[in-house]
Amino acid sequence: MRLLMVEDEQRLAKMVAAGLTAEGYAVDLAHDGRTGLSKARIGDYDAIILDIMLPSMNGYQVCATLRQEGIATPILMLTAKDGEYDEAEGLDTGADDFLTKPFSFVVLQARLRAMMRRGRSAAAAPTVWRFGDLTVDPATRACRRGGEPVELTSKEFSVLEYLASRAGEVVSKSEILHHVWDFAYDGDVNIVEVYISNLRRKIDAPYQRASIATVRGAGYRLAADGG
Repeated sequence: MRLLMVEDEQRLAKMVAAGLTAEGYAVDLAHDGRTGLSKARIGDYDAIILDIMLPSMNGYQVCATLRQEGIATPILMLTAKDGEYDEAEGLDTGADDFLTKPFSFVVLQARLRAMMRRGRSAAAAPTVWRFGDLTVDPATRACRRGGEPVELTSKEFSVLEYLASRAGEVVSKSEILHHVWDFAYDGDVNIVEVYISNLRRKIDAPYQRASIATVRGAGYRLAADGG
């Protein structure tokens, strides 16, 4: 999952981003409202973590502008304030949830998962993806094949999850890189090949069934029927 965090407290932003990255998320950062708005407009994000008190443009304004422009990305608002009117104003501008600082990282993760599940339900997407005997569960970040659990790293699961969200389609290396890694990544695009190879070794080879196909010159495709 790819996230945008708009937070002017840079130390807090870096700490939260590091924690979320360790959990398999790709996280882009912005430290003022106008930069956050610009990134939210052009980025393909699964959710936005948005502070209210921001330089140049506050979180209410950023949220309201995104909603007016038809951008429906789930938004979790953060604030150091504690009052029902602040929360009400945040929700009225189009935010999906609200969290008061200081907050628990565990609670932040849970709120993000719940918010994105609601977003998937609104889009009529399944809670658990099933492709033949292969299942991918975004909520628990679990993968099973033939009923057996498959142990994946956080980044391996993120690559598989993105392929699962677009099952049957050809997904290019650059699309995977853009969605699973953040803007700060400037390494070799072939890192995607490494993770695809790891996934095939874990979810295909032991079961003698191919689920991830290479489409030469175009990218990869997860078979809609699980291979």
